[in-house]
Amino acid sequence: MEIEILKQDKKELDIQLDSLTIAELLRNYLNENGADMAVWKREHPSKPIVLHIEGDNPKSLLKKAITAIEKDLKKYETEFKKEF
Repeated sequence: MEIEILKQDKKELDIQLDSLTIAELLRNYLNENGADMAVWKREHPSKPIVLHIEGDNPKSLLKKAITAIEKDLKKYETEFKKEF
């Protein structure tokens, strides 16, 4: 998966993604964990997705969201392995 930074400053970050699933997952975690606002948009289904993040140090917020996602995925993996 390719990610491209389109805009970056102290309060805003725009990144381009090619996965709607990843964009929605990141949006959810960002909004729950400190971002002032995280939204994605896509001009057309054939176009890439742009994730817009607003908050104090949005790049740090993105890193924290990715870390939280990884932690939750490992927890779910462990739980599934116990069951199966």
